[in-house]
Amino acid sequence: MEEFEFLGPNDEPALIAISAPEQLNTVKTVLAEMGYKVHVVDSHPQFESRYNQVNYLVVFIDENFAGSNVLDNPSLRMIQGLPMAQRRYAVFFLIGPTFESLNSLQAFGQSVHCVLNYAELPMLKEVVQKTISDNEMFLSTYREVQRRVYQKGT
Repeated sequence: MEEFEFLGPNDEPALIAISAPEQLNTVKTVLAEMGYKVHVVDSHPQFESRYNQVNYLVVFIDENFAGSNVLDNPSLRMIQGLPMAQRRYAVFFLIGPTFESLNSLQAFGQSVHCVLNYAELPMLKEVVQKTISDNEMFLSTYREVQRRVYQKGT
């Protein structure tokens, strides 16, 4: 049975779906240092359950998570099929040995914000900060318009 954990209004939750212990520890440590409340899952059903229970700000998925590969990874397929309203507030990272780090075309092809090769994990903090910053800048206009439309309606 999963351990139940309370999240406060100021908590910044992050979800990690990585099976390789070394990469998992690196990502978990960096996110914790950045102030995120980290949740780790070890199966695809657990990933889906956790993702649907909490509004995660950062999500890491390993291309080989739980013995799958990038072509048949159920957790990756789940997020790729979600409507934008359910994906909009999270920043998705896909890591694995087959990706070229920060390759925008590969990230777009996998419907994630950032792809990262294991070799670049020493730069993880900077990559996470840059990707989140880029995403915030991209969505800032949308969020401002959404806020103004909401204000006019009330």
